[in-house]
Amino acid sequence: MSLQSDNIDPFGTTALGTSDKPALIRMRMVLGYDGAAYNGWARQPNVTGVQQLVEEALETLIRRLVRVFVAGRTDAGVHARHQVVHFDLTEEEYLGLPRNSDLEPGPALLRRINGLLGRQQGAVWVHEVDRAAEGFDARFSALARRYSYRIADGIHRWDPLSRQLTMWYREEIDIDLLNAEAQSVLGRHDFLSFCKPKPRATTIRTLQEFVFSRAEDGNIVVHLKADAFCHNMVRSLIGGALRVASGREKPGFLAERLALMVRDSKSILAHPHPLVLEEVYYPDDDELAARAALTRARRDVSQTDSLKSLD
Repeated sequence: MSLQSDNIDPFGTTALGTSDKPALIRMRMVLGYDGAAYNGWARQPNVTGVQQLVEEALETLIRRLVRVFVAGRTDAGVHARHQVVHFDLTEEEYLGLPRNSDLEPGPALLRRINGLLGRQQGAVWVHEVDRAAEGFDARFSALARRYSYRIADGIHRWDPLSRQLTMWYREEIDIDLLNAEAQSVLGRHDFLSFCKPKPRATTIRTLQEFVFSRAEDGNIVVHLKADAFCHNMVRSLIGGALRVASGREKPGFLAERLALMVRDSKSILAHPHPLVLEEVYYPDDDELAARAALTRARRDVSQTDSLKSLD
């Protein structure tokens, strides 16, 4: 993830365009999207990301370009059920959202922006829009993110109707074996072996949950929850676990990779299409600003569980 500023400049540096009035009203938006239709979340040249669609819809409604800030960027092909973003409006823009309706500004914007996003044929849909609580930042105020991943193991479970959201795996998987692998990397560590590092960005994360379980339809559902995920971390952890499932690597592989802190030919990514950002968690309103300040503090490798265990 790239660094996103929480500062509200009174004359529009939170927007791509400019405003002659201060943009001091922060809005919180929750949306879902089918990632198969887009090249990930982020706005990029020559391809379409979900961010671009949301910002273009807001530009149509607000009549200037508005920058949206996201809780967690998703890669190409990855989906989101409850993604969270924030953006800033002037008081005039906020009060003008209902136009001639009797709706409050948040519900009015919800109805109007979904009217525009309807052109995506349901691939992007906004669930909630409202004025954010004081101190809210979609990215930095978040306590944790949760992802899910579906695997159909064994060809008797392969269903063409769900193939766009499910990884097909030829052999049946020993869930107990993979849960043992998953347990071995829980906690606060430097996940460099499982991340694509970015300049000046840390790869220290706290992995709170990593569980393989059987759904009612017999498929495997993987749940991962962490304070944050660095680039490719979820797919790399699942890809590593599946190397153990296949017998290519011996049990203990994930813990070994974690300790090595190296990316090489064994750093395999699982397919993106079964991955879904399910939820983003936030503290109570009176703790939002403090959480944002804490998140911005750079993680220190000396505080990881890996090094504490050596004391």
